[in-house]
Amino acid sequence: MVLGMKRNATRSRWITLGMMAIAMAAATTARAQDAREQSLLDLANQARQEAGLKPLTWDASLAAAAHAHAVRMSTEGPLAHRYGGEEDVAQRAAAAGAKFSLIEENIAIGRTALEVHQSWMKSPAHHDNLLNPNIDRVGLALVPAHDVLYAVADYARGVETMTTAQVEESVGKVVAGSGVHLIADAAQARQYCAQDESADKTTGTGPHPRFLMRWQSADITKLPPVLEQALRTKQYYDASVGACEPKGSGAGGATVFSGYRVAVLLF
Repeated sequence: MVLGMKRNATRSRWITLGMMAIAMAAATTARAQDAREQSLLDLANQARQEAGLKPLTWDASLAAAAHAHAVRMSTEGPLAHRYGGEEDVAQRAAAAGAKFSLIEENIAIGRTALEVHQSWMKSPAHHDNLLNPNIDRVGLALVPAHDVLYAVADYARGVETMTTAQVEESVGKVVAGSGVHLIADAAQARQYCAQDESADKTTGTGPHPRFLMRWQSADITKLPPVLEQALRTKQYYDASVGACEPKGSGAGGATVFSGYRVAVLLF
């Protein structure tokens, strides 16, 4: 049976947290080295190679999200992509630490990894997920229960992990390339970035910008057309760039659960 869908203290306390992180990482590594999961990954990449596609690389965060959902499938059933009180696949993967601009999920039950793979290849929707040329990472989980394997495959197009400062530097270079002077203090832009969508002005004691824009995207090498047009007018002389945590949706309503959120103020 298969289903598929498409769709970012004190010293002792820190030591405890560090040990927990190490334990979680070790558990994830152990799951990644499971022979059956490795077999399922090998079968997927063999199918992609035969289709002329690049192989998928293992993503431990996606695997952690897949494993957690597979456990729920094995205990709650029937097969579903979402159970009561559970977030959807994009939110689960982002919460596990995965960075992506596209995510898909296949689920199934089968007696072996080969049986699971074959069932996905015979189903048009699952076949298309697995052989999607736009994905490059995967996290797999096979949880044994009730004499079968509960399988979850989370496929994604990965997004590079960057710090706030790195995002601001990258966008700042593009903005400065238009001829405006980049203001070193990003506090005002960061504040506007973090505000709710309903807020249409900055707060604080800084100078009042004549143009404000914030957006969210997995690709920060390209500025939104509206911002590019504003810069081309040559009406602005200074700019401030600020980054903040993404809020769950991108420009135009596109889902970008782990992209980057940026604000640009022009003066």
